[in-house]
Amino acid sequence: MFVATLKESFKTLFTNRYLTVLSIVMALLALLFLTFILISVQPSELQVVTHYTAFGVTQLYRDQWWYLLSFGVFGLLVAFFHIALAIKVYKVKGHPLAIGVAWLGVGTILFAWIMSFFLINIRNML
Repeated sequence: MFVATLKESFKTLFTNRYLTVLSIVMALLALLFLTFILISVQPSELQVVTHYTAFGVTQLYRDQWWYLLSFGVFGLLVAFFHIALAIKVYKVKGHPLAIGVAWLGVGTILFAWIMSFFLINIRNML
């Protein structure tokens, strides 16, 4: 039953060329983002900056280095769920809204990439 649903969803995806290309681009972008994270994060005993806020007392919050690996996993999850959501929206609501959901996924991955780039390189800025 699950395989039949999955097969039907991919068949629906491949009927729309623009949504298919956008989904492939989003998946490739997520894989490139994961590769960037795996190459950029270096294991060390020092705690690294993992997030920044202007509202906190210290502004720069530190955690272990492996916390930064979760950014790459986040990119993969965003791609997977946005592609699945775009297919579902395409079935129910149609083409324009599904394209919007897919572009929102691409934008989210790009935003996460930019934020993680600055967080990884913040030690060079201090």
